[in-house]
Amino acid sequence: MKKKMNRGTVKRVLAYVGRYKIHLAFSIVLAALSVAVSLYIPVLAGSAIDTVAGAGRVDFEALMPYLYKIGILALIAAAAQWIMNTLNNRITFRVVRDIRNAAMEKIQILPLSYIDSKPAGETVSRIISDADQFADGLLMGFTQLFTGVVTIAGTLGFMLSINWKITLVVVILTPLSLFVARFIAKHTHSMFMMQAKTRGEQTAYTEENVGNKKVVTAFSREEKSLEEFDEINERYAKYSLKAIFYSSLTNPCTRFVNSMVYAAVGLAGALAVVNNTITVGELSCFLSYANQYTKPFNEISGVIAELQNALACAERLFELVEETPQIPDMPDAAEFSDVEGRVNLENVEFSYSKDRELIKNLNLAVESGNRVAIVGPTGCGKTTVVNLLMRFYDVDGGKITVDGIDINKATRRSLRKSYGMVLQDTWFKEGTVRENIAMGKPDATDEEIIAAAKATHAHSFIKRLPNGYDTVISDENSGLSQGQKQLLCITRVMLCLPPMLILDEATSSIDTRTEIRIQKSFAKMMQGRTSFIVAHRLSTIKNADVILVMRDGNIVEQGNHKELMEKGGFYSELYNSRMDAVS
Repeated sequence: MKKKMNRGTVKRVLAYVGRYKIHLAFSIVLAALSVAVSLYIPVLAGSAIDTVAGAGRVDFEALMPYLYKIGILALIAAAAQWIMNTLNNRITFRVVRDIRNAAMEKIQILPLSYIDSKPAGETVSRIISDADQFADGLLMGFTQLFTGVVTIAGTLGFMLSINWKITLVVVILTPLSLFVARFIAKHTHSMFMMQAKTRGEQTAYTEENVGNKKVVTAFSREEKSLEEFDEINERYAKYSLKAIFYSSLTNPCTRFVNSMVYAAVGLAGALAVVNNTITVGELSCFLSYANQYTKPFNEISGVIAELQNALACAERLFELVEETPQIPDMPDAAEFSDVEGRVNLENVEFSYSKDRELIKNLNLAVESGNRVAIVGPTGCGKTTVVNLLMRFYDVDGGKITVDGIDINKATRRSLRKSYGMVLQDTWFKEGTVRENIAMGKPDATDEEIIAAAKATHAHSFIKRLPNGYDTVISDENSGLSQGQKQLLCITRVMLCLPPMLILDEATSSIDTRTEIRIQKSFAKMMQGRTSFIVAHRLSTIKNADVILVMRDGNIVEQGNHKELMEKGGFYSELYNSRMDAVS
Protein backbone atom coordinates (compact mmCIF):
# COMPACT_ATOMS: atom_id res chain seq x y z
CA MET A 1 0.00 0.00 0.00
CA LYS A 2 2.81 2.39 0.94
CA LYS A 3 4.72 1.51 -2.22
CA LYS A 4 1.64 2.40 -4.29
CA MET A 5 1.25 5.64 -2.35
CA ASN A 6 4.93 6.44 -2.90
CA ARG A 7 4.69 5.79 -6.61
CA GLY A 8 1.53 7.87 -6.81
CA THR A 9 3.21 10.72 -4.93
CA VAL A 10 6.27 10.59 -7.21
CA LYS A 11 4.01 10.69 -10.29
CA ARG A 12 2.16 13.73 -8.96
CA VAL A 13 5.45 15.48 -8.16
CA LEU A 14 6.77 14.72 -11.65
CA ALA A 15 3.54 16.11 -13.13
CA TYR A 16 4.22 19.45 -11.40
CA VAL A 17 7.92 19.35 -12.37
CA GLY A 18 6.89 18.61 -15.98
CA ARG A 19 5.43 22.13 -16.24
CA TYR A 20 9.00 23.40 -16.42
CA LYS A 21 10.36 21.13 -19.16
CA ILE A 22 12.61 23.82 -20.67
CA HIS A 23 14.27 24.61 -17.32
CA LEU A 24 14.59 20.88 -16.69
CA ALA A 25 16.17 20.22 -20.10
CA PHE A 26 18.72 23.02 -19.64
CA SER A 27 19.51 21.75 -16.15
CA ILE A 28 20.17 18.24 -17.47
CA VAL A 29 22.35 19.59 -20.31
CA LEU A 30 24.35 21.70 -17.86
CA ALA A 31 24.70 18.73 -15.51
CA ALA A 32 26.06 16.66 -18.39
CA LEU A 33 28.43 19.48 -19.39
CA SER A 34 29.65 19.98 -15.82
CA VAL A 35 30.23 16.26 -15.32
CA ALA A 36 31.86 15.77 -18.75
CA VAL A 37 34.30 18.61 -18.09
CA SER A 38 34.99 17.35 -14.56
CA LEU A 39 35.64 13.85 -15.90
CA TYR A 40 37.97 15.07 -18.63
CA ILE A 41 40.14 16.90 -16.10
CA PRO A 42 41.57 13.63 -14.61
CA VAL A 43 42.62 12.58 -18.14
CA LEU A 44 44.60 15.81 -18.45
CA ALA A 45 45.90 15.39 -14.92
CA GLY A 46 47.05 11.83 -15.71
CA SER A 47 48.83 13.03 -18.85
CA ALA A 48 50.41 15.85 -16.85
CA ILE A 49 51.66 13.35 -14.26
CA ASP A 50 53.20 11.23 -17.01
CA THR A 51 55.23 14.30 -18.17
CA VAL A 52 56.90 14.49 -14.74
CA ALA A 53 56.96 10.80 -13.70
CA GLY A 54 60.43 9.32 -13.24
CA ALA A 55 63.85 10.80 -12.55
CA GLY A 56 65.05 13.24 -15.19
CA ARG A 57 61.77 13.10 -17.13
CA VAL A 58 60.26 16.45 -16.04
CA ASP A 59 59.08 18.24 -19.17
CA PHE A 60 57.77 21.71 -18.21
CA GLU A 61 57.15 22.67 -21.81
CA ALA A 62 54.75 19.72 -22.21
CA LEU A 63 53.29 20.22 -18.69
CA MET A 64 52.12 23.87 -18.97
CA PRO A 65 49.45 23.35 -21.70
CA TYR A 66 47.84 20.66 -19.54
CA LEU A 67 47.73 23.03 -16.55
CA TYR A 68 46.16 25.82 -18.67
CA LYS A 69 43.51 23.42 -20.00
CA ILE A 70 42.75 22.12 -16.50
CA GLY A 71 42.26 25.70 -15.23
CA ILE A 72 39.92 26.68 -18.11
CA LEU A 73 37.87 23.47 -17.81
CA ALA A 74 37.57 23.94 -14.03
CA LEU A 75 36.09 27.42 -14.62
CA ILE A 76 33.65 26.02 -17.22
CA ALA A 77 32.55 23.26 -14.80
CA ALA A 78 32.05 25.78 -11.98
CA ALA A 79 29.95 28.10 -14.23
CA ALA A 80 27.83 25.20 -15.49
CA GLN A 81 27.31 24.00 -11.90
CA TRP A 82 26.27 27.48 -10.75
CA ILE A 83 23.75 27.97 -13.59
CA MET A 84 22.39 24.44 -13.05
CA ASN A 85 21.88 25.11 -9.33
CA THR A 86 20.09 28.38 -10.17
CA LEU A 87 17.75 26.55 -12.55
CA ASN A 88 17.13 23.80 -10.00
CA ASN A 89 16.27 26.43 -7.38
CA ARG A 90 13.83 28.02 -9.81
CA ILE A 91 12.18 24.70 -10.67
CA THR A 92 11.93 23.63 -7.01
CA PHE A 93 10.44 26.80 -5.63
CA ARG A 94 8.06 27.24 -8.55
CA VAL A 95 6.83 23.67 -8.05
CA VAL A 96 6.31 24.34 -4.34
CA ARG A 97 4.59 27.64 -5.21
CA ASP A 98 2.24 25.80 -7.59
CA ILE A 99 1.38 23.15 -5.00
CA ARG A 100 0.79 25.80 -2.33
CA ASN A 101 -1.45 27.72 -4.74
CA ALA A 102 -3.32 24.50 -5.53
CA ALA A 103 -3.74 23.87 -1.79
CA MET A 104 -5.07 27.39 -1.18
CA GLU A 105 -7.39 27.16 -4.19
CA LYS A 106 -8.71 23.84 -2.85
CA ILE A 107 -9.33 25.37 0.59
CA GLN A 108 -11.54 28.01 -1.08
CA ILE A 109 -13.80 25.32 -2.57
CA LEU A 110 -13.69 22.73 0.20
CA PRO A 111 -16.99 22.13 1.99
CA LEU A 112 -17.28 23.82 5.35
CA SER A 113 -17.53 20.36 6.93
CA TYR A 114 -13.84 19.77 6.12
CA ILE A 115 -12.75 23.05 7.74
CA ASP A 116 -14.97 22.36 10.77
CA SER A 117 -13.51 18.87 11.25
CA LYS A 118 -9.79 19.76 10.93
CA PRO A 119 -7.70 21.88 13.32
CA ALA A 120 -6.63 25.08 11.58
CA GLY A 121 -3.03 24.58 12.70
CA GLU A 122 -2.91 21.16 11.01
CA THR A 123 -3.91 22.69 7.67
CA VAL A 124 -1.47 25.59 8.13
CA SER A 125 1.32 23.10 8.92
CA ARG A 126 0.69 21.28 5.63
CA ILE A 127 0.80 24.43 3.53
CA ILE A 128 3.79 26.04 5.28
CA SER A 129 6.01 23.52 7.10
CA ASP A 130 5.38 20.48 4.92
CA ALA A 131 5.85 22.53 1.75
CA ASP A 132 9.19 23.85 3.07
CA GLN A 133 10.38 20.35 3.97
CA PHE A 134 9.28 19.14 0.55
CA ALA A 135 11.21 21.97 -1.13
CA ASP A 136 14.42 21.10 0.76
CA GLY A 137 14.23 17.45 -0.26
CA LEU A 138 13.25 18.19 -3.84
CA LEU A 139 16.07 20.71 -4.31
CA MET A 140 18.65 18.31 -2.92
CA GLY A 141 17.20 15.54 -5.08
CA PHE A 142 17.48 17.61 -8.27
CA THR A 143 21.04 18.70 -7.56
CA GLN A 144 22.37 15.31 -6.52
CA LEU A 145 20.42 13.00 -8.82
CA PHE A 146 21.10 14.88 -12.08
CA THR A 147 24.83 15.12 -11.59
CA GLY A 148 25.01 11.75 -9.85
CA VAL A 149 23.47 9.74 -12.69
CA VAL A 150 25.54 11.51 -15.36
CA THR A 151 28.73 11.11 -13.28
CA ILE A 152 28.17 7.37 -12.85
CA ALA A 153 27.58 6.89 -16.59
CA GLY A 154 30.50 9.15 -17.59
CA THR A 155 33.09 7.69 -15.19
CA LEU A 156 32.06 4.18 -16.21
CA GLY A 157 32.76 5.03 -19.85
CA PHE A 158 36.16 6.60 -19.10
CA MET A 159 37.22 3.71 -16.87
CA LEU A 160 36.28 1.18 -19.55
CA SER A 161 38.43 3.08 -22.03
CA ILE A 162 41.46 2.76 -19.69
CA ASN A 163 41.15 -0.82 -18.39
CA TRP A 164 38.04 -2.97 -18.53
CA LYS A 165 39.27 -5.54 -15.97
CA ILE A 166 39.72 -3.01 -13.17
CA THR A 167 36.40 -1.41 -14.20
CA LEU A 168 34.72 -4.77 -13.67
CA VAL A 169 35.97 -4.80 -10.06
CA VAL A 170 34.35 -1.39 -9.49
CA VAL A 171 31.05 -2.34 -11.15
CA ILE A 172 30.70 -5.59 -9.18
CA LEU A 173 31.40 -4.08 -5.73
CA THR A 174 29.72 -0.66 -5.92
CA PRO A 175 26.03 -1.79 -6.15
CA LEU A 176 26.41 -3.20 -2.63
CA SER A 177 26.07 0.39 -1.36
CA LEU A 178 22.73 0.75 -3.19
CA PHE A 179 21.36 -2.39 -1.55
CA VAL A 180 22.38 -1.04 1.85
CA ALA A 181 20.80 2.33 1.12
CA ARG A 182 17.57 0.75 -0.14
CA PHE A 183 17.28 -1.49 2.92
CA ILE A 184 17.62 1.48 5.28
CA ALA A 185 15.31 3.75 3.24
CA LYS A 186 12.47 1.22 3.44
CA HIS A 187 12.48 1.62 7.22
CA THR A 188 12.70 5.42 7.33
CA HIS A 189 9.59 6.47 5.34
CA SER A 190 7.11 5.50 8.06
CA MET A 191 9.12 7.44 10.63
CA PHE A 192 9.16 10.55 8.44
CA MET A 193 5.39 10.22 7.93
CA MET A 194 4.83 10.08 11.70
CA GLN A 195 7.23 13.02 12.12
CA ALA A 196 5.27 15.16 9.63
CA LYS A 197 1.92 14.17 11.17
CA THR A 198 3.09 14.97 14.72
CA ARG A 199 4.57 18.28 13.53
CA GLY A 200 1.12 19.22 12.22
CA GLU A 201 -0.45 18.21 15.54
CA GLN A 202 2.13 20.32 17.39
CA THR A 203 1.46 23.35 15.18
CA ALA A 204 -2.30 23.00 15.69
CA TYR A 205 -1.93 22.72 19.48
CA THR A 206 0.42 25.70 19.64
CA GLU A 207 -1.90 27.87 17.54
CA GLU A 208 -4.88 26.86 19.66
CA ASN A 209 -3.13 27.77 22.92
CA VAL A 210 -1.64 31.04 21.70
CA GLY A 211 -4.96 32.12 20.14
CA ASN A 212 -6.87 31.30 23.35
CA LYS A 213 -4.30 32.43 25.90
CA LYS A 214 -6.92 34.36 27.88
CA VAL A 215 -9.05 31.25 28.31
CA VAL A 216 -6.02 29.17 29.33
CA THR A 217 -5.06 31.79 31.91
CA ALA A 218 -8.62 32.30 33.15
CA PHE A 219 -8.99 28.59 33.94
CA SER A 220 -5.42 28.23 35.26
CA ARG A 221 -4.60 25.57 32.68
CA GLU A 222 -1.02 26.67 32.11
CA GLU A 223 0.49 23.57 33.72
CA LYS A 224 -1.99 21.23 32.02
CA SER A 225 -1.30 22.87 28.65
CA LEU A 226 2.44 22.47 29.24
CA GLU A 227 1.97 18.79 30.10
CA GLU A 228 -0.07 18.18 26.94
CA PHE A 229 2.44 20.12 24.81
CA ASP A 230 5.33 18.19 26.40
CA GLU A 231 3.62 14.92 25.48
CA ILE A 232 3.24 15.99 21.82
CA ASN A 233 6.76 17.43 21.79
CA GLU A 234 8.14 14.18 23.24
CA ARG A 235 6.46 12.14 20.51
CA TYR A 236 7.77 14.55 17.87
CA ALA A 237 11.29 14.25 19.27
CA LYS A 238 11.01 10.44 19.35
CA TYR A 239 9.85 10.15 15.73
CA SER A 240 12.39 12.73 14.57
CA LEU A 241 15.28 10.99 16.34
CA LYS A 242 14.30 7.60 14.92
CA ALA A 243 13.90 8.99 11.40
CA ILE A 244 17.22 10.83 11.54
CA PHE A 245 19.04 7.92 13.22
CA TYR A 246 17.96 5.35 10.63
CA SER A 247 18.57 7.72 7.73
CA SER A 248 22.00 8.70 9.12
CA LEU A 249 23.12 5.06 8.89
CA THR A 250 22.88 5.24 5.10
CA ASN A 251 25.86 7.46 4.36
CA PRO A 252 28.47 5.78 6.59
CA CYS A 253 27.39 2.31 5.41
CA THR A 254 27.72 3.26 1.75
CA ARG A 255 31.00 5.06 2.41
CA PHE A 256 32.38 1.88 3.97
CA VAL A 257 31.44 -0.11 0.86
CA ASN A 258 32.91 2.58 -1.39
CA SER A 259 36.17 2.65 0.58
CA MET A 260 36.44 -1.08 -0.02
CA VAL A 261 35.94 -0.41 -3.75
CA TYR A 262 38.67 2.27 -3.74
CA ALA A 263 41.10 -0.07 -1.95
CA ALA A 264 40.35 -2.89 -4.40
CA VAL A 265 40.92 -0.53 -7.37
CA GLY A 266 44.22 0.66 -5.84
CA LEU A 267 45.42 -2.90 -5.35
CA ALA A 268 44.37 -4.07 -8.82
CA GLY A 269 45.80 -0.91 -10.40
CA ALA A 270 49.15 -1.27 -8.61
CA LEU A 271 49.46 -4.83 -9.92
CA ALA A 272 48.61 -3.58 -13.42
CA VAL A 273 51.35 -0.90 -13.21
CA VAL A 274 53.88 -3.52 -12.08
CA ASN A 275 52.89 -5.65 -15.07
CA ASN A 276 53.16 -2.58 -17.37
CA THR A 277 49.48 -2.90 -18.31
CA ILE A 278 48.82 0.77 -17.43
CA THR A 279 51.04 3.75 -16.61
CA VAL A 280 51.31 5.58 -13.29
CA GLY A 281 49.40 8.50 -14.78
CA GLU A 282 46.61 6.18 -15.94
CA LEU A 283 46.44 4.62 -12.48
CA SER A 284 46.14 8.10 -10.97
CA CYS A 285 43.41 8.89 -13.47
CA PHE A 286 41.68 5.58 -12.73
CA LEU A 287 41.73 6.16 -8.96
CA SER A 288 40.25 9.61 -9.52
CA TYR A 289 37.48 8.09 -11.64
CA ALA A 290 36.84 5.34 -9.10
CA ASN A 291 36.45 8.01 -6.42
CA GLN A 292 34.14 10.08 -8.63
CA TYR A 293 32.18 6.94 -9.56
CA THR A 294 31.50 6.01 -5.94
CA LYS A 295 30.88 9.59 -4.78
CA PRO A 296 27.40 9.87 -6.39
CA PHE A 297 26.37 6.67 -4.60
CA ASN A 298 27.29 8.36 -1.31
CA GLU A 299 25.44 11.53 -2.29
CA ILE A 300 22.38 9.69 -3.59
CA SER A 301 22.23 7.51 -0.48
CA GLY A 302 22.60 10.66 1.62
CA VAL A 303 19.80 12.37 -0.24
CA ILE A 304 17.49 9.36 0.12
CA ALA A 305 16.68 10.44 3.69
CA GLU A 306 15.76 13.93 2.47
CA LEU A 307 13.73 12.46 -0.37
CA GLN A 308 11.88 10.16 2.04
CA ASN A 309 11.04 13.17 4.21
CA ALA A 310 10.06 15.18 1.13
CA LEU A 311 7.78 12.40 -0.11
CA ALA A 312 6.15 12.09 3.31
CA CYS A 313 5.45 15.84 3.32
CA ALA A 314 4.34 15.73 -0.32
CA GLU A 315 1.81 13.02 0.53
CA ARG A 316 0.26 15.24 3.21
CA LEU A 317 0.17 18.17 0.79
CA PHE A 318 -1.44 16.10 -1.95
CA GLU A 319 -3.98 14.73 0.53
CA LEU A 320 -5.15 18.33 0.95
CA VAL A 321 -4.91 19.20 -2.74
CA GLU A 322 -6.93 16.11 -3.70
CA GLU A 323 -9.65 16.44 -1.05
CA THR A 324 -13.16 16.20 -2.49
CA PRO A 325 -14.35 19.77 -3.15
CA GLN A 326 -17.86 20.98 -2.47
CA ILE A 327 -20.40 20.13 -5.15
CA PRO A 328 -19.96 22.79 -7.84
CA ASP A 329 -22.81 24.98 -9.05
CA MET A 330 -24.81 23.44 -11.86
CA PRO A 331 -23.92 24.67 -15.38
CA ASP A 332 -27.41 26.17 -15.76
CA ALA A 333 -27.60 27.42 -12.15
CA ALA A 334 -29.92 30.36 -11.59
CA GLU A 335 -28.64 33.77 -10.45
CA PHE A 336 -30.49 35.56 -7.67
CA SER A 337 -31.21 39.20 -8.46
CA ASP A 338 -33.78 41.68 -7.10
CA VAL A 339 -34.59 39.22 -4.33
CA GLU A 340 -37.93 39.81 -2.57
CA GLY A 341 -37.05 37.61 0.40
CA ARG A 342 -39.68 34.82 0.37
CA VAL A 343 -38.00 31.85 2.05
CA ASN A 344 -39.48 28.36 2.35
CA LEU A 345 -38.10 25.24 4.02
CA GLU A 346 -39.90 22.11 2.87
CA ASN A 347 -39.37 18.80 4.74
CA VAL A 348 -35.75 19.70 5.39
CA GLU A 349 -33.54 17.00 6.89
CA PHE A 350 -29.94 17.44 7.97
CA SER A 351 -27.33 16.03 10.33
CA TYR A 352 -23.62 16.69 10.73
CA SER A 353 -23.04 13.03 11.52
CA LYS A 354 -24.97 10.35 9.66
CA ASP A 355 -25.46 8.28 12.81
CA ARG A 356 -27.05 11.13 14.75
CA GLU A 357 -30.20 12.92 13.59
CA LEU A 358 -30.43 16.67 14.12
CA ILE A 359 -33.05 18.28 11.87
CA LYS A 360 -35.92 16.20 10.54
CA ASN A 361 -38.98 17.25 8.52
CA LEU A 362 -38.43 20.96 9.15
CA ASN A 363 -41.05 23.14 7.43
CA LEU A 364 -41.14 26.92 7.44
CA ALA A 365 -42.70 29.61 5.26
CA VAL A 366 -41.36 33.15 5.62
CA GLU A 367 -42.96 36.04 3.75
CA SER A 368 -40.99 38.92 2.32
CA GLY A 369 -40.04 41.49 4.96
CA ASN A 370 -40.79 39.21 7.92
CA ARG A 371 -38.62 39.32 11.02
CA VAL A 372 -38.11 35.77 12.17
CA ALA A 373 -36.59 35.08 15.58
CA ILE A 374 -35.22 31.61 16.23
CA VAL A 375 -35.02 30.59 19.89
CA GLY A 376 -34.41 27.39 21.78
CA PRO A 377 -31.96 25.62 24.07
CA THR A 378 -28.32 25.07 23.15
CA GLY A 379 -27.85 22.41 20.48
CA CYS A 380 -31.41 22.53 19.19
CA GLY A 381 -30.31 23.50 15.67
CA LYS A 382 -30.64 27.32 15.57
CA THR A 383 -27.23 28.01 14.01
CA THR A 384 -27.60 24.93 11.82
CA VAL A 385 -30.65 26.52 10.19
CA VAL A 386 -28.51 29.58 9.46
CA ASN A 387 -25.82 27.35 7.92
CA LEU A 388 -28.43 25.75 5.68
CA LEU A 389 -29.97 29.08 4.63
CA MET A 390 -26.53 30.35 3.58
CA ARG A 391 -25.77 26.96 1.99
CA PHE A 392 -22.64 26.52 4.07
CA TYR A 393 -23.99 22.99 4.30
CA ASP A 394 -26.34 21.30 1.83
CA VAL A 395 -29.54 19.69 3.07
CA ASP A 396 -29.69 15.88 3.26
CA GLY A 397 -33.36 15.86 2.30
CA GLY A 398 -36.12 18.26 1.32
CA LYS A 399 -35.34 21.69 -0.10
CA ILE A 400 -34.96 25.38 0.70
CA THR A 401 -36.29 27.96 -1.74
CA VAL A 402 -35.82 31.71 -2.05
CA ASP A 403 -38.47 33.45 -4.15
CA GLY A 404 -39.53 30.01 -5.35
CA ILE A 405 -36.03 29.02 -6.57
CA ASP A 406 -34.36 25.97 -5.02
CA ILE A 407 -31.08 27.29 -3.58
CA ASN A 408 -29.32 24.05 -4.67
CA LYS A 409 -30.14 25.04 -8.25
CA ALA A 410 -28.75 28.56 -7.90
CA THR A 411 -25.18 29.86 -7.62
CA ARG A 412 -23.79 30.06 -4.11
CA ARG A 413 -22.26 33.46 -4.86
CA SER A 414 -25.57 35.11 -5.81
CA LEU A 415 -27.33 33.46 -2.84
CA ARG A 416 -24.78 34.70 -0.32
CA LYS A 417 -24.72 38.18 -1.85
CA SER A 418 -28.45 38.30 -1.11
CA TYR A 419 -27.79 37.88 2.62
CA GLY A 420 -26.15 40.19 5.11
CA MET A 421 -24.74 38.21 8.00
CA VAL A 422 -23.56 39.24 11.46
CA LEU A 423 -22.36 36.49 13.77
CA GLN A 424 -21.40 36.30 17.40
CA ASP A 425 -17.87 35.50 16.21
CA THR A 426 -16.08 38.32 14.41
CA TRP A 427 -13.49 38.21 11.64
CA PHE A 428 -11.20 40.87 10.18
CA LYS A 429 -8.50 40.79 7.56
CA GLU A 430 -5.16 42.56 7.94
CA GLY A 431 -6.04 46.07 6.75
CA THR A 432 -7.48 49.43 7.72
CA VAL A 433 -10.80 49.91 9.47
CA ARG A 434 -12.09 51.42 6.22
CA GLU A 435 -11.07 48.34 4.19
CA ASN A 436 -12.67 45.99 6.71
CA ILE A 437 -15.97 47.87 6.71
CA ALA A 438 -16.02 48.03 2.90
CA MET A 439 -15.32 44.31 2.49
CA GLY A 440 -18.77 43.63 1.02
CA LYS A 441 -18.81 46.86 -1.01
CA PRO A 442 -15.23 47.68 -2.10
CA ASP A 443 -16.33 50.65 -4.22
CA ALA A 444 -18.06 52.41 -1.30
CA THR A 445 -17.22 56.10 -0.84
CA ASP A 446 -15.86 57.52 2.40
CA GLU A 447 -19.19 59.29 2.93
CA GLU A 448 -21.09 55.98 2.69
CA ILE A 449 -18.68 54.25 5.09
CA ILE A 450 -18.93 57.06 7.66
CA ALA A 451 -22.73 57.16 7.35
CA ALA A 452 -22.93 53.41 8.01
CA ALA A 453 -20.60 53.76 11.01
CA LYS A 454 -22.69 56.59 12.45
CA ALA A 455 -25.85 54.53 12.02
CA THR A 456 -24.33 51.71 14.12
CA HIS A 457 -22.75 54.10 16.67
CA ALA A 458 -19.27 52.89 15.70
CA HIS A 459 -18.11 56.26 14.34
CA SER A 460 -17.34 57.71 17.78
CA PHE A 461 -14.84 55.00 18.82
CA ILE A 462 -13.33 54.79 15.32
CA LYS A 463 -12.48 58.51 15.51
CA ARG A 464 -10.61 57.86 18.76
CA LEU A 465 -8.36 55.23 17.15
CA PRO A 466 -4.74 56.35 16.42
CA ASN A 467 -5.40 56.90 12.69
CA GLY A 468 -9.18 56.88 12.63
CA TYR A 469 -10.54 54.96 9.65
CA ASP A 470 -6.96 54.38 8.44
CA THR A 471 -5.95 52.47 11.58
CA VAL A 472 -4.63 49.04 10.62
CA ILE A 473 -6.33 46.16 12.43
CA SER A 474 -6.38 42.38 12.11
CA ASP A 475 -8.39 39.51 13.50
CA GLU A 476 -5.79 38.69 16.14
CA ASN A 477 -4.19 42.04 16.88
CA SER A 478 -6.62 44.92 16.68
CA GLY A 479 -6.60 46.54 20.11
CA LEU A 480 -10.42 46.58 19.95
CA SER A 481 -12.84 45.13 22.47
CA GLN A 482 -15.11 42.31 21.39
CA GLY A 483 -18.06 44.70 21.44
CA GLN A 484 -16.25 47.17 19.17
CA LYS A 485 -15.39 44.36 16.77
CA GLN A 486 -19.03 43.35 16.66
CA LEU A 487 -20.08 46.94 15.94
CA LEU A 488 -17.68 47.01 12.98
CA CYS A 489 -19.23 43.77 11.67
CA ILE A 490 -22.70 45.29 11.96
CA THR A 491 -21.41 48.40 10.16
CA ARG A 492 -20.09 46.15 7.38
CA VAL A 493 -23.63 44.81 6.79
CA MET A 494 -25.21 48.25 7.24
CA LEU A 495 -23.07 49.50 4.34
CA CYS A 496 -24.22 46.74 1.96
CA LEU A 497 -27.88 46.45 3.04
CA PRO A 498 -28.72 43.29 1.11
CA PRO A 499 -32.38 42.15 0.74
CA MET A 500 -32.12 39.50 3.51
CA LEU A 501 -30.40 39.54 6.89
CA ILE A 502 -29.09 36.92 9.30
CA LEU A 503 -28.23 38.10 12.79
CA ASP A 504 -26.80 35.23 14.83
CA GLU A 505 -26.57 36.72 18.33
CA ALA A 506 -25.24 39.84 16.64
CA THR A 507 -25.30 41.96 19.81
CA SER A 508 -24.05 39.33 22.27
CA SER A 509 -20.86 41.28 23.08
CA ILE A 510 -22.44 44.76 23.10
CA ASP A 511 -23.43 46.41 26.35
CA THR A 512 -27.15 46.92 27.02
CA ARG A 513 -26.98 50.71 26.70
CA THR A 514 -25.33 50.57 23.26
CA GLU A 515 -27.73 47.81 22.22
CA ILE A 516 -30.73 49.98 23.06
CA ARG A 517 -29.25 52.74 20.88
CA ILE A 518 -28.45 50.34 18.06
CA GLN A 519 -31.93 48.77 18.03
CA LYS A 520 -33.20 51.79 16.10
CA SER A 521 -30.51 51.20 13.51
CA PHE A 522 -31.45 47.54 13.38
CA ALA A 523 -35.12 48.45 12.96
CA LYS A 524 -34.21 50.73 10.07
CA MET A 525 -31.89 48.12 8.57
CA MET A 526 -34.51 45.34 8.79
CA GLN A 527 -37.37 47.45 7.44
CA GLY A 528 -38.68 45.74 4.30
CA ARG A 529 -36.03 43.02 4.55
CA THR A 530 -36.52 39.40 5.47
CA SER A 531 -34.55 38.91 8.68
CA PHE A 532 -33.55 35.79 10.60
CA ILE A 533 -32.52 36.56 14.16
CA VAL A 534 -30.92 33.99 16.42
CA ALA A 535 -31.59 35.85 19.62
CA HIS A 536 -30.70 35.60 23.26
CA ARG A 537 -31.97 38.99 24.44
CA LEU A 538 -35.67 39.38 25.07
CA SER A 539 -36.04 42.80 23.43
CA THR A 540 -35.12 41.38 20.02
CA ILE A 541 -37.43 38.42 20.43
CA LYS A 542 -40.43 40.58 21.38
CA ASN A 543 -40.21 42.73 18.26
CA ALA A 544 -40.12 39.77 15.85
CA ASP A 545 -43.07 39.14 13.52
CA VAL A 546 -42.67 35.38 13.94
CA ILE A 547 -40.87 33.45 16.67
CA LEU A 548 -39.75 29.92 15.87
CA VAL A 549 -39.24 27.82 18.97
CA MET A 550 -36.84 24.94 18.22
CA ARG A 551 -36.22 21.78 20.17
CA ASP A 552 -34.17 18.76 19.05
CA GLY A 553 -34.00 20.01 15.46
CA ASN A 554 -37.74 20.64 15.09
CA ILE A 555 -39.97 23.70 15.31
CA VAL A 556 -42.21 22.90 18.26
CA GLU A 557 -44.00 26.27 18.48
CA GLN A 558 -44.53 29.20 16.15
CA GLY A 559 -46.16 32.61 16.55
CA ASN A 560 -45.55 36.10 17.91
CA HIS A 561 -44.53 36.84 21.48
CA LYS A 562 -48.03 37.51 22.77
CA GLU A 563 -49.52 34.39 21.18
CA LEU A 564 -46.78 32.12 22.50
CA MET A 565 -46.96 33.53 26.03
CA GLU A 566 -50.72 33.04 26.11
CA LYS A 567 -50.24 29.48 24.94
CA GLY A 568 -48.10 28.72 28.00
CA GLY A 569 -45.93 26.16 26.26
CA PHE A 570 -42.18 25.62 25.85
CA TYR A 571 -41.54 29.24 24.78
CA SER A 572 -43.26 30.49 27.90
CA GLU A 573 -41.00 28.29 30.01
CA LEU A 574 -37.90 29.59 28.23
CA TYR A 575 -39.01 33.20 28.54
CA ASN A 576 -39.89 32.93 32.22
CA SER A 577 -36.64 31.12 33.01
CA ARG A 578 -34.68 33.97 31.42
CA MET A 579 -36.72 36.54 33.30
CA ASP A 580 -35.96 34.69 36.54
CA ALA A 581 -32.27 34.65 35.61
CA VAL A 582 -32.31 38.40 34.95
CA SER A 583 -34.14 39.17 38.20
